Amino acid sequence: MGPSHAFSTAEKLRKAGNSYFKKGRFNAAIEAYTEAITLCPDIPVYYTNRALCHLKRNDWTRVEEDSRKAIQLEHNSVKAHYMLGLALLQKQEYADGVKELERALDLGRGANPKGYMVEEIWQELAKAKYMEWEDLSSKRSWELQNLKEACENALKEKHDAFEMEGFLDEAGPTHMKQLEALGRVFEKAAEADTPSEVPDYLCCKITLDIFRDPVIIPSGVTYERSVILNHLEKVGNFDPITREPLDQSQLIPNLAIKEAVEAYLQQHGWAYRTE
Repeated sequence: MGPSHAFSTAEKLRKAGNSYFKKGRFNAAIEAYTEAITLCPDIPVYYTNRALCHLKRNDWTRVEEDSRKAIQLEHNSVKAHYMLGLALLQKQEYADGVKELERALDLGRGANPKGYMVEEIWQELAKAKYMEWEDLSSKRSWELQNLKEACENALKEKHDAFEMEGFLDEAGPTHMKQLEALGRVFEKAAEADTPSEVPDYLCCKITLDIFRDPVIIPSGVTYERSVILNHLEKVGNFDPITREPLDQSQLIPNLAIKEAVEAYLQQHGWAYRTE
């Protein structure tokens, strides 16, 4: 079979696989994509399509295998990096899983900033980041509690020693002040892990959610990229506030706000929660 005929046949098999997939016949779709791969093993979309079928069947080992193969063939495959990230998270390899999702998000924003894939990837990334924070936060909380109890016990022993030596009048007030100071110290230490309000300047004025991909427009206002793009497409090519003409080419990434958001999330992982 010549190369052109092999590719033509493989494409027919891909389309058949797509049809099976839409009908929920994942095993049949896998077989079709596998035959296509046999004919043309260097086409990345055949692997990502088959990986998606494996994902639907929760076969994460094969999702990882096909995603890695697709990335070998196409380094900038959004779907391949995304599915690889999900597979690694299933294996509880959080750091590598998050890295793949972040790569998929960057690639997705470049290809289609307001596409459904970008939102889907962000949701999974935020969920992974939140789980990672939750795990670390629980460990920090446990360590702080143990340390606080140790400090309180040490202060109590000191207080008891003063009592035994007959300095009760002096020891009482001092002991209470030390306990109060100790409480303030540990309350301050736990602040980063205590959910609160995200500062307004880190949130989009329209969605009120923390920025993901902030862009600044000529009027000086910063918006979430997908939100302002949606406004330009569905409402009109003008500034939402000044009503001055506005074009997509005038949207400039607000790197200062983006860095501020990243720094804030690094210190306050609870802010990743999307529910």
